[in-house]
Amino acid sequence: MRFVELSSAAMTALLDGSLARASREAGVALTPYFLTDDALRLWRRRVSQIAADPGSARWVARAVVAEPEGVVVGHAGFHGPPDKTGMVEVAYSVDPAYRRRGYARAMLHALLRRAAGEPGVSTVRATISPGNAASLATISGFGFTEVGEQWDEEDGRELIFEVAVPESSR
Repeated sequence: MRFVELSSAAMTALLDGSLARASREAGVALTPYFLTDDALRLWRRRVSQIAADPGSARWVARAVVAEPEGVVVGHAGFHGPPDKTGMVEVAYSVDPAYRRRGYARAMLHALLRRAAGEPGVSTVRATISPGNAASLATISGFGFTEVGEQWDEEDGRELIFEVAVPESSR
C-alpha cells in the first residue's frame, strides 16, 4: 500500500467534476468514489485548509494505492498537522468496491506508523459515529481507548478514541 499526495490542483479538479484531470494531477487513476458528495465536501475543506496553511498539505488527503495491483482503493490522511498538544486525527475511507478486504485496517496501520515517525506527535485520535460498526471494528486491536464524545455538524454524534504514540517512536 502506498499513499499518493492529492495536491490542491488535484482536489480542485475533483471539485470541478474532472476525474480525468484530477487523476493526471495525482499521477494515479482515481475512481468515481472521489466524486461522491462526502468526498467533495472533504476536498472543499482541504483546499481551503491548504490555502490558509500550506504546511498542512503534507498531512491531509492522500489517495491510497493497493500494491502490487496498483489500484486506488480509497483515501486517507490526517485532519491536519499536530495540534499544540501533539494530537493528530486520522481520516480514512475505502471505496465501496474495495471494502471488506482489510484495506481500512492497512490504512490505519500505515497512518499510525507515520504518526509514530513524526517528532511532534504524541497522540492519535479517531472519531467515529456510534452506529458505524465497521469503523469501530477497524480500530479494535490498535490500542485506542474511548475518551469522550462530540457533536459534529456534518456527522452528528461521534465517539472520540485516542491512542498514545509510544515514547520510543518519538
